[in-house]
Amino acid sequence: MAEPAQKKAKTTRTFLFSSESVNEGHPDKLCDQVSDAVLDACLREDPQSKVACETCTKDNMVMVAGEITTKAKLDYDKIVRAAVLQIGYDSYVDDLSSVDSKGLCDKTCEVLVRINKQSPDIAGGVHVGKTDMDVGAGDQGIMFGYASDETSDCMPLTHSMATRLGKTLTEVRKSGECWWLRPDGKTQVTIEYLQHADGSVEPKKIHTVVISTQHAEPLKAVRSKECAGYKGPEMTAPSMEAMNKEIEEKVIRRTLQNITLKNGKPALTLYGSHTHLHINPSGKFIIGGPQGDAGLTGRKIIIDTYGGWGAHGGGAFSGKDPTKVDRSAAYICRQMAKSVVTSGLSARCLVQLSYAIGVAKPLSLFVETYGTEKHGLDVDDITNILKVEFDCRPGAIAVSLALREPKYQETAAYCHFGREPYTKEGRKYFEWENAMDLKKYQTMKTEQVSAALKASNYLTKWVD
Repeated sequence: MAEPAQKKAKTTRTFLFSSESVNEGHPDKLCDQVSDAVLDACLREDPQSKVACETCTKDNMVMVAGEITTKAKLDYDKIVRAAVLQIGYDSYVDDLSSVDSKGLCDKTCEVLVRINKQSPDIAGGVHVGKTDMDVGAGDQGIMFGYASDETSDCMPLTHSMATRLGKTLTEVRKSGECWWLRPDGKTQVTIEYLQHADGSVEPKKIHTVVISTQHAEPLKAVRSKECAGYKGPEMTAPSMEAMNKEIEEKVIRRTLQNITLKNGKPALTLYGSHTHLHINPSGKFIIGGPQGDAGLTGRKIIIDTYGGWGAHGGGAFSGKDPTKVDRSAAYICRQMAKSVVTSGLSARCLVQLSYAIGVAKPLSLFVETYGTEKHGLDVDDITNILKVEFDCRPGAIAVSLALREPKYQETAAYCHFGREPYTKEGRKYFEWENAMDLKKYQTMKTEQVSAALKASNYLTKWVD
């Protein structure tokens, strides 16, 4: 799945690495957003809701299914249609030869609901009768977090670029700047890296960019028909050649200008005549959304995380409340890895946690720094530092990252990581991106770190 971890790179080498992403209108991503819209609706009325919501879609149908125990009164039909419209799906024609169908319609789609309550066996083992700090993990599993110093947000450049290209495609569509774009789309980026002898990696040039984006019929589609509510002067969609040129200028170059590398320069400095560019390489992409492909929650887990870098435990995020460690533990793993890198303890960091259902304390903590650790610290020291500073019991994670707030739909497209944390209406979004300052450990020796661990009474939150 990813370039292998290694303790120490003995020589430098160059390699190509690729990451992909999808737009919010991709059928699988649509399902993630619907599942998280349901989760938000539950948490808005009942912060202690237990939610496991899956969504599937095909043609003009959306179905939500799962197990939900909540005091909230939910209008599933309204929640689904609002999410579909927000993405931009407002037309469906049951004819694959139609150029007018975007692939799904918020007003006419069939909404199916198959929801039951959480199993009492699970509830009794996980949270019933337990204090917040004793709430157990909602299931067994392994979770990972990753960080790299190659970009200002500590995300791998391949994935950051692929993700942001998709976001820019959506922004220019919704703003009307490229009104002829439609919601569905995918991006992929290949970068040539230099791996230094110390294990750190440095992006040297952008090798390939692939963009496949849904669009209206070239030279025929008109804006008044394509964009509901548009009242301005009539416009006709440009040719495919003109579309591709606008995408390069308004999407690719604009996106790269706004990504900052480790050296402080924009990623645009890595883009040029050497870059292989493929925009809609299959030709036209008019049929899209659920009409083109069925969608399911949880099928874009690599896109949701690090684009193939680091590792992944296999569990999806969307539609899950914070007792589900697939989500909450992956968030704290990212915060731990990012804290190590931003504090200068290593250039790269991978963190793994594991859990057993009904057990609050993590079963294990693993740290890999790829030989990039600094200041005389080794991986064992960094592992002990994380045990001192972090509490990874599910209840503690929910408190420290404010995970019982209705804010998850925002995470369900364009990656859960590498996002700018902010507060809105009292809710803390992407709190796991706020790295902890661990710089005080730069001057410590191994015996000092060990003493700090012993003094921390760490066995209250970690298994020995």
